[in-house]
Amino acid sequence: MANELNQQVALVTGGSGDIGGAIARHLGHAGAHVIVTYVGGKDAAESAVSDIVTAGGRASSLQLDQRDPAAIEQCMTQISKLHSRLDIVVNNAAWNIGIPFPNLDDLTSDIWDQVLETNLRAPFLIARAAASLLKADGGGHIVNISSAGGISPGSSSIAYSSSKAGLNHLTRCLAVAMAPEVAVNCVAPGLVENTRMANRLPDAVANGARKQAVLGRVGQADDIAQQVLTFVTSRSISGQIMVIDGGMPGAMR
Repeated sequence: MANELNQQVALVTGGSGDIGGAIARHLGHAGAHVIVTYVGGKDAAESAVSDIVTAGGRASSLQLDQRDPAAIEQCMTQISKLHSRLDIVVNNAAWNIGIPFPNLDDLTSDIWDQVLETNLRAPFLIARAAASLLKADGGGHIVNISSAGGISPGSSSIAYSSSKAGLNHLTRCLAVAMAPEVAVNCVAPGLVENTRMANRLPDAVANGARKQAVLGRVGQADDIAQQVLTFVTSRSISGQIMVIDGGMPGAMR
């Protein structure tokens, strides 16, 4: 086990997913006590926890429906009682559904609300609820997991792209609002191979991403996790969005 994050406590939302699990494992390997949240994927969350513990780290799982503001507040209260600190928040949990952009009638108001509440409202509510803990003990970090689809108009749906565009700017706004104690940054993956999220993309979107990546490969979950670790071990980066997509021209801004 490394010790860059020794004694720190990290919350990774959606740690039951492929990207969230990779992030949790990297933070655990770096020495953090990792709290892995899940909604329904308890087994996957506990698998990540088991991997961290087996490797000599510290981890625990916690159910969290981040569409429920009361559940978010209860989560922070529980973390405060159990750990008395919180140093890192990774807003990774998200929801998407494959609806091609031209199919406007298929993007119902209920789907829109579920995407925006999960992907944009919840990261704000989590950041707000965690603010006092993050500002204590010398300050902390928030890393939001966004999407290249929030930079250029192409993803699983218009709602998903819109939610991630909002998350990108929320990152900048929180970087101002929570300074100087808390650094807030964002990782914006493109297509990430071998993940459930990638499998929900329309084939045309996924194949298009593979063809456009100038490096000849798109992102992997470990690439995302390594960038998160870079952000949370720096005290001079805030308000930044790092795109990890194999170099797709559409997201080169």
